[in-house]
Amino acid sequence: MDFKGSDTIPGPRAEDQLPHTAQAAAKIVIVGGFGVGKTTMVGSVSEITPLTTEETMTQAGIGVDDNFGSATKTATTVAMDFGRISITEQLVLYLFGTPGQQRFWFLWNGLFEGALGAVVLIDTRRLEVSFDVMGRLEERGVPFVVAVNSFPDAPRYAIEELRTALDLTPDIPIIECDARRRASSRDVLMTLMRFLHSLAMTGSRP
Repeated sequence: MDFKGSDTIPGPRAEDQLPHTAQAAAKIVIVGGFGVGKTTMVGSVSEITPLTTEETMTQAGIGVDDNFGSATKTATTVAMDFGRISITEQLVLYLFGTPGQQRFWFLWNGLFEGALGAVVLIDTRRLEVSFDVMGRLEERGVPFVVAVNSFPDAPRYAIEELRTALDLTPDIPIIECDARRRASSRDVLMTLMRFLHSLAMTGSRP
């Protein structure tokens, strides 16, 4: 049989190959409500071209989805976002961004499976959507840090005010960030890794 006319299956791109120095990898999930910037964070910090599963938002979602900010948002994640970042020459993080629309939250359990830790990304204009998110992580015993995405028109609060409003214990880190900026998003991940290290050293669990 002649296969000369068939398409050639491409091999892995150079950018997608793991660094030869990599010795360990960890799965991290980035969670939060609709429109808080999860896709943006994965895209800004990933050292490979991120995989996204965004679909165009339609009128069918009105009355079903949380459409906060939909005047400027035209697409939403329906499965996950995926990216990768090398924290050190030896440690690589695989990043999984969860869908924000509540009708897709059934996918979260699979994404949480095997996760070392999580980033809860919040928008201070809608703190109430964070409670279910953090509750799900606590139920599964996934340790997390909270990252406050700094939207230009969002109210600003002191960290301790946010800690009280979110009913978080003093040990859980809260950090401000700009999910659009690689350095800021990387700082969030480094905060999570330091938190996980401290838990490991003390033998504590979330």
